[in-house]
Amino acid sequence: MLETLLIFAAAIALAWPLGHYLAAVLRGAPLRSDPLFAWIERPIYALLGTRPQVGMGWRGYAAAFLLSNLVLLLIVWAIFMTQAWLPLNPNGAPNMSWDLALHTAVSFLTNTNQQHYSGQAQLSYLAQMTGIVGLQVVTPVMALGVVAATLRGLFGGRQAMEGHAAATASTGDADTVDVGNYWADVVRGCVRVMLPLSLVLSALLTTQGVPATLQGGPTATPVEASAEFKEQKIPLGPVAPMVAIKQLGSNGGGWYGPNSAVPLENPTPLSNFLETLAIVLVPVSVVFMVGPFTGRRKFGAMVFGTMLVMSIASTSLSLWSESASGTSADLALMEGKEVRLGVEDSALWSSVTTQVNNGSVNSMHDSLAPLTGMVSMVNMLINGIWGGIGCGLQQFLVYLLLAVFLAGLMTGRTPELFGRKIEGPEVKLLAVIVLLQPIVLLGLTAIALAVPGITGNSNPGFHGISQVFYEYTSAFANNGSGFEGLGDATPWWNLSCVLALALGRFPGLVLPLAIAAMMAAKRRAPEGAGSLQIETPTFALTLIGIVIILTLLQFMPVLVLGPVADHLQLNALLAR
Repeated sequence: MLETLLIFAAAIALAWPLGHYLAAVLRGAPLRSDPLFAWIERPIYALLGTRPQVGMGWRGYAAAFLLSNLVLLLIVWAIFMTQAWLPLNPNGAPNMSWDLALHTAVSFLTNTNQQHYSGQAQLSYLAQMTGIVGLQVVTPVMALGVVAATLRGLFGGRQAMEGHAAATASTGDADTVDVGNYWADVVRGCVRVMLPLSLVLSALLTTQGVPATLQGGPTATPVEASAEFKEQKIPLGPVAPMVAIKQLGSNGGGWYGPNSAVPLENPTPLSNFLETLAIVLVPVSVVFMVGPFTGRRKFGAMVFGTMLVMSIASTSLSLWSESASGTSADLALMEGKEVRLGVEDSALWSSVTTQVNNGSVNSMHDSLAPLTGMVSMVNMLINGIWGGIGCGLQQFLVYLLLAVFLAGLMTGRTPELFGRKIEGPEVKLLAVIVLLQPIVLLGLTAIALAVPGITGNSNPGFHGISQVFYEYTSAFANNGSGFEGLGDATPWWNLSCVLALALGRFPGLVLPLAIAAMMAAKRRAPEGAGSLQIETPTFALTLIGIVIILTLLQFMPVLVLGPVADHLQLNALLAR
């Protein structure tokens, strides 16, 4: 419990100044560090053919976002399928099949990092350093840029946020609202935020023994003379930089197949503390960014308070389930759990890695107590407790718009947010976002369970339902963690998860941006005594209630058939 409190306290203490710095970076405000970073950024802008001070409408911003994703997808997909013929491959990793390469490329492109491969055995150093780490740096900042553009739209556009009186009038055309410059947002976020943070954390992890080398690993002789093999190749590589960005960028994934459960990737209690802290640091900073970025400190405080309440509830349930519930009492249930650092550390990590769209693990989630697994599923279904960098806040804004709409209906007032009405077109787009999740998750889960030949799960009982549902939930939530126990390196799992990955990422980022631009084009009414006050504890509780009701209404049956039934069955077996 002490470590849990220390991690939350450290995250909040560090996220406060980092959030203000993020706000200044995304606003393009003058900073003392400008001379240091400007010489890096100028040639990049010249290469991209853009001027950072020139804004874009929402369509142009979304088009640039999608185009950059498409270009990166093609490049990385090609690298994975040709890595055996490329340099920096001392361990002789073979080329990936087209479907596995496509899944891996889309997975890291969508900031999910779901792995149907074992990193140390199936990827070359070049593929890890370019295709994997490169996307881990860029993709979280892409989502951060989109949520910044959405916030600009909700507050009338970039010029209105900067205080230009002429820009506060209604334009009547969503396409003319300046939501910022996509290329500037991404370049500044990468150069000024993600790369410096990753450099610091990488150095700290290296001091703890995490490898950072381009040499091939050594060969060791097993200590046990009766071992079935005479020697073992120890895989090394530039592990520390990859681990640093995977944690800081809400990426997940791992250099090694078992992720941060491997001592080389997470060797000491201090490295475990640093990696757990890094999971939540930037997402919490994005929440602290909201107040100074929008100029509405109370709004930022409401967002932080709402997320913090949900985070504390989730973490507490996970810790209780793993250390004090009936299913935690039997030593036989310790299989797959962390004994080097402690079960509580595993429970804490499993909770925060799914509250954030991180997905890294330091234990086998398939071995968690059933209710702990359910908490992880619910975290991903909500996808807005802290969420990933940018996309978590974007999902929270969807819940916020729904809460304002429903509160307006309940009080008999026209739903308004920041003085702008939420009307039919916006509500229809919100409905698409809300309904897409159950259609994709329940549809793919039903197909996989109905055809056992393509499922390949290790448990045909209640836990088998959880294994399949968790895989698709993790893909759609852009989380990447897995229950495993699935034969998932097949064309069915690779291609069906690609569908879930893409539908979970792009509509959830682009549609709220369109809604914000549509609202920005409307006439802004002055907020008065009759306006809905969203910056209050009462509204925050209403929002939490709507999140819970939506999640339970859509997914209660599958949660009951999976983890709840698994928990009851396990309790019955332990009682005998």
